[in-house]
Amino acid sequence: MGQLDLQRACDHLLQGHVIAYPTEAVWGLGCDPYNQSAVKRIFAIKQRSPEKGLILVAASMEQLRPLLDPLSESQLNQLRSTWPGPITWLIPDSKKLIPGWIKGSHDSVAVRVSAHPLIRALCTQFKKPLVSTSANLSGEPTLRGRQELQQKIADKVDFIVEGELGTGKAPSEIRDLYTGQLIR
Repeated sequence: MGQLDLQRACDHLLQGHVIAYPTEAVWGLGCDPYNQSAVKRIFAIKQRSPEKGLILVAASMEQLRPLLDPLSESQLNQLRSTWPGPITWLIPDSKKLIPGWIKGSHDSVAVRVSAHPLIRALCTQFKKPLVSTSANLSGEPTLRGRQELQQKIADKVDFIVEGELGTGKAPSEIRDLYTGQLIR
């Protein structure tokens, strides 16, 4: 993706729009996590209950620093050992830094530092994490092909970021940071 496309994607995010973009394994939907109307649009597009919450994806641990500050050194080392990479961690939001519309009915927030170069560039340019959720309708198979994306989602989003999917075969694994329990 060129610098112009990256800037156009960020302009859409700043305007409260929803974008589609390639992730490590599937096409994803994203928006500014602090824009409640954009987040509501993602739930509507996916036909998904807001109570389930959404994932935040970042370019670096530094972008998540306020959320990570309360964690122990052992917990931070656990994150460092898997990031950047395809593991999403459920992290308690004890300081209530993340809006409820992202966490849904949960006290924790799902976060990942991506290894995908396009996502990292997008989050770096946007200067904060993005919402990241698969671009499929809730309960339907994930979208791995550009043509599938065009047919099923293109008319529902404001901008499609050009790029290739990563080499992953499935959406990110989700684990609880405190228990280590595999959620997905």
